[in-house]
Amino acid sequence: MSVELKTEKLSSEDYIELENRYGAHNYHPLDVVIRNASGVWVYDVEGRKYLDCLAAYSAVIQGHCHPKIMAAALEQAGRVTLTSRAFRNDQLPLLLRDLHELTGMEMALPMNSGAEAVETALKCARKWGYTVKGISERKAEIIACANNFHGRTISVISFSTEAQYRFAFGPFTPGFKIIPYGDIDALRAAITPDTCAFLVEPIQGEGGIVVPRDGYLREAEDICRAENVLLIADEIQSGLGRTGKLFAHEWEGIHPDIVTVGKALGGGYYPISAMLASRKIMDVFHPGDHGSTFGGNPMACAVARAALKVLAEENMIERSAVMGAYMMDQFRRFGSPDVRDVRGRGLWIGLEMKSEARPYIEKLKGEGVLCKETRDTVIRVSPPLIISREEIDWALERFARVL
Repeated sequence: MSVELKTEKLSSEDYIELENRYGAHNYHPLDVVIRNASGVWVYDVEGRKYLDCLAAYSAVIQGHCHPKIMAAALEQAGRVTLTSRAFRNDQLPLLLRDLHELTGMEMALPMNSGAEAVETALKCARKWGYTVKGISERKAEIIACANNFHGRTISVISFSTEAQYRFAFGPFTPGFKIIPYGDIDALRAAITPDTCAFLVEPIQGEGGIVVPRDGYLREAEDICRAENVLLIADEIQSGLGRTGKLFAHEWEGIHPDIVTVGKALGGGYYPISAMLASRKIMDVFHPGDHGSTFGGNPMACAVARAALKVLAEENMIERSAVMGAYMMDQFRRFGSPDVRDVRGRGLWIGLEMKSEARPYIEKLKGEGVLCKETRDTVIRVSPPLIISREEIDWALERFARVL
């Protein structure tokens, strides 16, 4: 076996050819090969500079290679990185405390990916349904919304309405009902004595940056309380400041029973996610019920603690609200005949085009701006929250030329 360590002479085309030859084709990335990144900027292997308006699907809201998060990662890497949960470590308790103090949620169960956090919430809701609510064995139902995205595991795609996510992956996990997003009457009608939870994204991200009407989440919370149904808010992409508040559900002033977080929790350095809940809900888990070898590892916890700290210390949530309002207003002033709608909250903006979005994405790349399409016709704009007014204006000039 030959291993090439000196890759400095490879071109973008070389890297793309290697990836296509040896990697599974489960993504359709833009043909830009990034070698370096700092703040809101990334650089390809030829040295070309781009403004990152995707931020790794919100996983690097603190900016690329944030020095304080880097320092925490390097320090922890030299101490201990993994113990498994068979032993205790000195970082997990501190992260659990930090999450409680930041979010107000009493307890957390850390995992690695966002999909794992959702799976954890589903398992918790079902066990709560059986052991607390008293649902008959194997009868528990969870309600989800059409156009959702909660991951790509078998159980999660079982309640997806995206045909590609489900094609040739059946049989699917039973126990889920699908209702239209934003339809409060449909939620009310779908609940039965066997309903244990309602899983919802406060804003549908992969669905096209879809913001529900004002009052929808408050009404959903009232119904869940009245029917003794857990309200689960998936904040993996929308949480930790992306929308101009710590969590997107705070725009409605609600208090979900369970919140899932991920992506930005790792500061762009290390994968970590968590399910947050009250003690009475989390206490349905007993040793052996659920777990992960890497879940709650000291490396991830140290990084997450630094990621949360800089989020608060550098006022990134407030910046998202201010800069997002400015950027959205400027997009709406464009008056482009190709744009059907501009929507979003904070620095999470969707430009719905009247045709396929991919050609616009490719042209933006040529102008030095990196975005990604979602649901075919929507350009998602979600830069790191540290972006400045000058950098936004720089990006807007390029958007204006393309749109």
